[in-house]
Amino acid sequence: MLSLSMIVRNEAERLERCLRSVTGFVDEMVVVDTGSEDATAAIAAACGASVHHLDWPGDFAPARNHALDLVKGDWVLVLDGDEWLRPEAQPALRELMAQPRVLLVNLLRQEVGAAQSPFSSVSRLFRRHPAIRWNRRYHALVDDSVAALLAREPHWQVVTCDTPALGHEGYRPGLLAAGDKAGRLRRAMEAELVERPGDPYACAKLGALEVSQGNRERGIVLLEQGLTQVDATAHPERFELLLHLAIARGQEDPAAAADLYRQALALPLDARLTVGARLNLAALLLRQGALEEAAILTGAVTRLCPELSLGWYNLGLIERQRGRLAAAIAAYRQALDLAPEHADTQRNLAAALLLGGDIPGARAGFRRAISLLEDQGQPQQARDLALRAGALVRLEAW
Repeated sequence: MLSLSMIVRNEAERLERCLRSVTGFVDEMVVVDTGSEDATAAIAAACGASVHHLDWPGDFAPARNHALDLVKGDWVLVLDGDEWLRPEAQPALRELMAQPRVLLVNLLRQEVGAAQSPFSSVSRLFRRHPAIRWNRRYHALVDDSVAALLAREPHWQVVTCDTPALGHEGYRPGLLAAGDKAGRLRRAMEAELVERPGDPYACAKLGALEVSQGNRERGIVLLEQGLTQVDATAHPERFELLLHLAIARGQEDPAAAADLYRQALALPLDARLTVGARLNLAALLLRQGALEEAAILTGAVTRLCPELSLGWYNLGLIERQRGRLAAAIAAYRQALDLAPEHADTQRNLAAALLLGGDIPGARAGFRRAISLLEDQGQPQQARDLALRAGALVRLEAW
């Protein structure tokens, strides 16, 4: 028997998609509402879930453990309201759950809308075992309890499902910017570090946040501290620490950043989880004129994640610098097929078409780029592009 375990709050817009995605796969659905002010609970009940209520305890781990205590299945699948189960993964998951020694299945999650890293790994499918519990304030995990259980009962196995199993849209820029999410994340991570000074996971998360918000010096201190504490076998944590430290070092010390990216890419991880490091290292190499290696890295990204528009866009930039105009145009067009509203891609495609002698195509491309900039609230950039492009091709409307 397989149970779905969820904690939710104000997920009315997304919850039905999540619950419908597991219909016919799970045998029961347990949803714990932690104080919704919308129709979340009613939607869960209408989808056939058993709905329970819990006052928010101020910490994700006790809430998830409360939901875990309510399920009856031999196996537990844990989802958030902004996630869904991909149907193509279900046969592989059933096969893994049928193996008697498998304790936990790591799931590959597609990060829909994430700018750089289209996949992550989450430990969300596991046997219901009394020793498996959630802990940590920020991004509650069962990993610590699983590691302790494996030390006592080494016959168990932790495996990974190679087929992407989950979709997730929580990292879309608009969703990240909504409300006080960044502030809540910061408070949770700061509290985690108070409880676990030097904890590599917390250092990675808070250090990355500090770097992204311009607090580079503190971010570097946290990331370096995490690297001194991380276990040699904790490859995902080490990768994240190296990735964000490379990002922080990139402007002032490109050579050091390149070395950090290479260390990250040398770790034994699913290649789809390392796309961010590949793209960043390739961009750094492009600036240094190392075009061949940059092309190899970025080409690998387009093969690993052909749905990632940024990979095709960056490949277009590199191929144009290499003088491979036809390849650049093809890459830009692929990027636009995936992200048709990206004005920079449209502008670069127009410039490449102009270099290739396609004047009508270049004119149409520049017009489209100008329109996109105007529609996206960038009138000055639209005017600047109109002036520059107008000096090269006639843009009658501008």
